Amino acid sequence: MGGMNRAQQVEFLNSLPFAFSSAAEKSGLSKRGARNCLQRGIPKQRVEKVARVLSDELTERKDALHRRVEQLKIIALLGWDKVVSAQTIEHNGAVYDFVVPEGHTFVGGNAPTILHNSQLGFQLCVTAQLPRDQGGLEGAVLFIDTEGTFRPERISQMAEARDLEPAKILGNIHVAQAMNSDHQMFLTEKAENLIREKKIRLIVVDSLTATFRSDYLGREMLNERQHKLNKHIHLLLKYARNNNLAVYVTNQVMDNPGMMFGDPTTPIGGHVLAHTSTYRLYLRRSKEDRRIAKLVDSPNLPDGECVFRVTPDGLAD
Repeated sequence: MGGMNRAQQVEFLNSLPFAFSSAAEKSGLSKRGARNCLQRGIPKQRVEKVARVLSDELTERKDALHRRVEQLKIIALLGWDKVVSAQTIEHNGAVYDFVVPEGHTFVGGNAPTILHNSQLGFQLCVTAQLPRDQGGLEGAVLFIDTEGTFRPERISQMAEARDLEPAKILGNIHVAQAMNSDHQMFLTEKAENLIREKKIRLIVVDSLTATFRSDYLGREMLNERQHKLNKHIHLLLKYARNNNLAVYVTNQVMDNPGMMFGDPTTPIGGHVLAHTSTYRLYLRRSKEDRRIAKLVDSPNLPDGECVFRVTPDGLAD
């Protein structure tokens, strides 16, 4: 870089595959200094340090790209998993500290911990297979699990409560577990043929943002994360429109410590997710087994709330 003139430096900096501002900050340049470099070139006394930082950044990204390519080679051998059976283990009395197989350990208080957004997804997996005159979609379900929360035994409970055959219901749910954000996007792209062949009428992604949040850490990677998330969401929208199907996604939230008043809970995904979702529901706990669903965004309905319960038979008014 030291052998470049100012014009060549400007051309090089503007052609970088990432924002120069993040590397400029590591080399000690201010935001204003970074903007000047993009327009006028790098000051002589900074050339060596900036070159070293850019070299390290490019090397790190190249290594990450190679790792992703190797992962994609493995993913290319992908085959969809189908739930063929489920086993329910009986327990006696209240459960305070229990382990979900192949999942996490939950510690409950007066009742076991229940993730109600996932429960809503399970309920939809059953409802979507009902005839249209019963409020269903008469189709199969594609379930993309990013947090390891898919529970066939819970879906069996909900099916039995409606006098449906659990094995048949589970046989129409096509499940894939996403290991990272690239895998999640790959699964979605791979799903196009499956949607047509299996007559998919509902896609569930639980959770939409979990892998993106873990893969892209820090503000310097926020733009890249939002760009990929936007692409992913629009592919789901395309499937919904072209195939007349419904898409249900769950989202993670975080606390905003800067809020002095009101609810500090903030959804992950920002405006990209907010503007591409047709209906947005905010779920929160109430007393005992009650939950409150608040409609916070809709193109045709006013804001409102309703109370529902999470019961052994599923969700109920």
